[in-house]
Amino acid sequence: MKEWVDGLVEGSSLLQSLPIEVSYFLAMVFFSLVAVGWMAICALFFVWLERKVSARIQSRLGPVYVGGRFGWAQTPADALKLLMKEDLVPESADRLLFNIAPAIAFMATLLTFVAIPIGNGLVIADLDIGIFFILAVSSLGVIGIIMGGWASNSKWSLYGGMRAASQIVSYEIPVALSLIGVVMIAGTLNLVEIGRGQAGGIWNWYLFKSPFLFAAGIVYFIAALAEVNRTPFDLPEAESELVSGYNTEYSGMKFAFFFLAEFANLFVISAVAVVMFLGAWNSFLPWQILPGPIWFLGKVFFLVLVIMWLRWTLPRLRVDQLMHTCWKVLIPISMVLLIGVGVQMWLFPGN
Repeated sequence: MKEWVDGLVEGSSLLQSLPIEVSYFLAMVFFSLVAVGWMAICALFFVWLERKVSARIQSRLGPVYVGGRFGWAQTPADALKLLMKEDLVPESADRLLFNIAPAIAFMATLLTFVAIPIGNGLVIADLDIGIFFILAVSSLGVIGIIMGGWASNSKWSLYGGMRAASQIVSYEIPVALSLIGVVMIAGTLNLVEIGRGQAGGIWNWYLFKSPFLFAAGIVYFIAALAEVNRTPFDLPEAESELVSGYNTEYSGMKFAFFFLAEFANLFVISAVAVVMFLGAWNSFLPWQILPGPIWFLGKVFFLVLVIMWLRWTLPRLRVDQLMHTCWKVLIPISMVLLIGVGVQMWLFPGN
């Protein structure tokens, strides 16, 4: 990010005329707004896309009126409706925690966007510990969920918050273990360097460099679905049991923050999978037919479509099945795969 800020300051005569501290502050605000805007666009597009995908699976039309034939303006219209709704706070709720919980969940997702590269060097913050940073800040979202569930003073919200705590904290383990194998092969935590290491064709993608990494990619995808509360792991907001879970008592903009973070997380988990396993911005051919960001976004949107397809196909798991899958299936498998990667590196160094 420092290089981007330096370039913006050096390229603007207005910023150069200001004190250096003010110039850097304004430049960082600009890039922060870029991240917020990209996050909002992704979330709005994914809401519209999920409506269309679910309609197609269920032999319906989906949005078709607001915004023309494809109903593209339906989601912005719904967002505007949420902004205009009354902001209700339960009388017995903890007002301070109730109000800041959605902001914490939103900020945790927003912070991950600054470290995700969409091209070779196209990243707001090129961190040497990029994947560690994403795993660390993404886990902060559960704090907002627990806080909102407890502060609502509703048994349904509290149940949802407690489920989210146990689920997200548990599934962080197989997510991290499944990514460590790629870090071992790549020799770096820097996401840009990991992406560059997969150039030269599909056979250089880490997903296909080792049978252990191929299985690790599948483990990551399953565990990441659970970490962001997507079907069939959406127990924290199970409508048939908990009304709406941890966000039952929320309305208006605060509900929109939770909703925005949930759909933006689809981009985050898909982007991490693309960077770590699917060649990042690199083509499946030895040469780049299209610009890197096009390849990257195409892979991300494909994985998002798969996630939506799973939501409208699979039934929801029970709570005991959810925890069994994590602790007795995914964690042992991911540990065995990690050992397998280490043995492979020992027997075949340099491959």
